[in-house]
Amino acid sequence: MTENSQGRRGRPANEALGQTIVDAAGELFAELGFQATTLDMVAQRAKISKLSIYRHFENKEALFSAAFAARCHQLIPQALFEDVDGSAEDQLMAVGSSLLRTLLRPGVRSVEAMVMTDSTNQQALSKLHYEAGPAHVIAQIEALLRQLHAKAVLNVPDPLRSARLFAALFKGCDLLIIARFDEARAENDSEIESYCRSAVDMFIAAHGAESGLRPPAPLAF
Repeated sequence: MTENSQGRRGRPANEALGQTIVDAAGELFAELGFQATTLDMVAQRAKISKLSIYRHFENKEALFSAAFAARCHQLIPQALFEDVDGSAEDQLMAVGSSLLRTLLRPGVRSVEAMVMTDSTNQQALSKLHYEAGPAHVIAQIEALLRQLHAKAVLNVPDPLRSARLFAALFKGCDLLIIARFDEARAENDSEIESYCRSAVDMFIAAHGAESGLRPPAPLAF
């Protein structure tokens, strides 16, 4: 797509061109990192002029921030659960499984690696990553826990704290480390299901209302 053809259909030309720049930059930053990527490369990948980049972004740092935020939003599901009915266990399983499978995606792991290896922009990128990823996910979990607490299905007096703890159960899963050297095992449905089930059972045991919820199963290592 050329610079002149932007915006013929769908979004306005300036918005479409800005998205084209962000997409091209995101690909290059993921492939080469911040330092090795130049605006000339971005212009060439986007098939536009370098001047067009400066019309949308003040400098490479601003473009990186936009591209990084866009990549986070693409990789992190905007809804961890949709139209999920059933028990508290069913709903938490749906959320936990979606979250763990997202964390295991190579694209998500590469974004986190990009943050850790870019010492120049690490603080700013960590903030962007948190706001686009973990904070967004925790807010969704918190909303669900508030609903479950209001229905007296679970006892969650501090939904935000409990949402952070729930997210930590999956962020701390050893499958995320195993994926670095054994992707087949990390992508095994049985492994994922077993871990999610144990994590959810543990969480429910800590937050269970007096409703006959079953005790947690042993963690599988």
